Amino acid sequence: QVQLVESGGDSVRTGGSLRLSCGVSGATLSRLSMAWFRQAPGKEREGVASMDKFGATCYADSVKGRFTISKDNAGNTLYLQMNSLKAEDTAMYYCAADFHLGGCMVTMTRLNYWGQGTQVTVSS
Repeated sequence: QVQLVESGGDSVRTGGSLRLSCGVSGATLSRLSMAWFRQAPGKEREGVASMDKFGATCYADSVKGRFTISKDNAGNTLYLQMNSLKAEDTAMYYCAADFHLGGCMVTMTRLNYWGQGTQVTVSS
């Protein structure tokens, strides 16, 4: 059973940076396609960034140039580096995984495995 555990969420000021981590157990990260999603209060969950198992990355327009998705296969950990944070980035951030999906996954919601989330709050 694949398990995902997010960490790194915090409260930061506008313009600040955070790095989120997603620890993967129960599977080898190199076999998984991974994505970060977020959900703000009263809004639908939205895809932020994805990296398929072949290494192809994809970003939502709202975070392009500010967020970077990466992974450490040896450490079985997925990362999301978030720079130039804005108030509208405030949300619960989730990582998700799937063995079979590929390509750009930011518009997909039916990934098989999900973490519990980590809260990011950006304020001035």
